[in-house]
Amino acid sequence: MATGAYNRTFSLSRRSMSFSSPRVSTHRKPWVTGSINTLPAVFFLLSSLLVLACFLYLYFIRSFGHGEMVSEFVSPTRGCDVFEGSWVPDSTYPLYNSSLCPFAERGFNCLANGRTDTDYLSWKWKPRQCDIPRFDVHEALERLRGKRVVFVGDSMSRTQWESFICMLMTGVQDPKSVYEVNRNKITKTIRFLSVRFSSFNFTVEFFRSVFLVQQGSPPRHGPKRVRSTLKLENLDDISRKWVDSDVLIFNSGHWWNPGKLFEIMVQWESLYTTVGP
Repeated sequence: MATGAYNRTFSLSRRSMSFSSPRVSTHRKPWVTGSINTLPAVFFLLSSLLVLACFLYLYFIRSFGHGEMVSEFVSPTRGCDVFEGSWVPDSTYPLYNSSLCPFAERGFNCLANGRTDTDYLSWKWKPRQCDIPRFDVHEALERLRGKRVVFVGDSMSRTQWESFICMLMTGVQDPKSVYEVNRNKITKTIRFLSVRFSSFNFTVEFFRSVFLVQQGSPPRHGPKRVRSTLKLENLDDISRKWVDSDVLIFNSGHWWNPGKLFEIMVQWESLYTTVGP
């Protein structure tokens, strides 16, 4: 499992970005419309820089205070690029039964929804240059004792969060000792969810933040078609709630594409997006 931590400041150049727009006024700040072919690469780069900053923070800054804890999680795969690999069949999978896990959403439980084949469950990720140790639930529970694990992102992050909890529950003797702290039902409409493993004194939490940065109202003097604002220089407001986490997993790339952003406009440090034609 890849881990990362957040960086408090992630700045875009304060110089306006120009993509050859005919709408330039001498009486106000220039507005430019991004090319649909160029901007996906720009936002992919921005997302990559944010993730890189997160990793640098985890390994080079936070490690001074929690070096032992960090090495505890990364040492088994040190020197191996776990992101380069492929999915391979493994008859010993899956690691848990979705129908027996109270934190698995009904909509993602294929067997409960009528699917009859099971081959799709028996796959694992295999890095090209190394082997990932098989998941040992008892070792994982002990390593996480007293810790705080946080997933941040969209629905993909939420389902990963659910799956991780279900994997950990296979090693818990009393299922009732595992519960959502606010007694909330697992649903995509709730922005914050936290499951506590009381016997081991740790929590596994989820924060919904699809872009990871602040979203706001459209600018007062902006074009009428602009519906929202993405402030690339500021992390999401709820980021202050995960600052003391021990393990932080980000996911955002699924949203930085033309299908989600539609038409893009960039000015100074903010990204303005339209949600329609």
